[in-house]
Amino acid sequence: MNRFFALIFLLICQTTLFSQKNKTKTVETSKPFVLGVIDEIQSKELNEKRILNIYLPEGYNPAEATKYPVIYLLDGSANEDFIHISGLVQFNSFEWINQVPKSIVVGIATVDRRRDFTFPTTVEKDKSRFPTTGHSDQFIAFIEKELQPFMDKNYKTNESKTIIGQSLGGLLETEILLKKPFLFNKYVIVSPSLWWNNGSILDLDSEILKANFSQKTEIYVAVGKEGLAPTAMPRVMEVDANLLTEKLKESKSKNIKVYFDYFPEENHGTILHPAVANSFKFFYPTVKE
Repeated sequence: MNRFFALIFLLICQTTLFSQKNKTKTVETSKPFVLGVIDEIQSKELNEKRILNIYLPEGYNPAEATKYPVIYLLDGSANEDFIHISGLVQFNSFEWINQVPKSIVVGIATVDRRRDFTFPTTVEKDKSRFPTTGHSDQFIAFIEKELQPFMDKNYKTNESKTIIGQSLGGLLETEILLKKPFLFNKYVIVSPSLWWNNGSILDLDSEILKANFSQKTEIYVAVGKEGLAPTAMPRVMEVDANLLTEKLKESKSKNIKVYFDYFPEENHGTILHPAVANSFKFFYPTVKE
């Protein structure tokens, strides 16, 4: 009988030891899941350090000659849009999908989007509600003079530059498009906050509208079922997006292509992901055999 209890005790001890070894082994073999790299850039234009979340495509090798398109993503923090947009780019560049060329994604982590994405407003209520606003000129200078040169110097980039932004990010994109259109050749403008400063941006003239504009530029504008903008004077987000599209379609340049997409099933919070997926279909149409 004593031998029986001794055998049971021995079996329990062996089981416990085996279990502990397995637990130790699990801890030792676990590794972090790496989606990309985190880089930093000290900006003189913004007088601050900015975080860049960067997705590098499969096969990326800095020692090789291959160069890649770059997709610049506003609101590119890890807890914003960087992860799901990088996933879209990765998925659409799989060999069996082959919708998008393998690309680098640069997520510009947010510090103060109201400061960075808006130009000065004459609306007193907005000035008081959002006291840091009105410095998009500095953020655009950061992109032009610091960020793009930084990427071209430190990563294997080619001439293709896309920018993606939503809401106030879409407002900033529209400002870049109309004021400095050569910074990018593909624009994904989603639910743009064109209501800012009573829609004054829709009245801007631009070289992109002229016949001699020479850069091939593709512009994708998308909006969901979003309704009234947060303004004292009634403005409708869908109407403003249509007005922007019509303005761009009136360009006399043959190098401008404009696409408009309406998502009646989506709202301001849900539209970005399906809109970006659709923009790839417009930019890179599949050739039917």
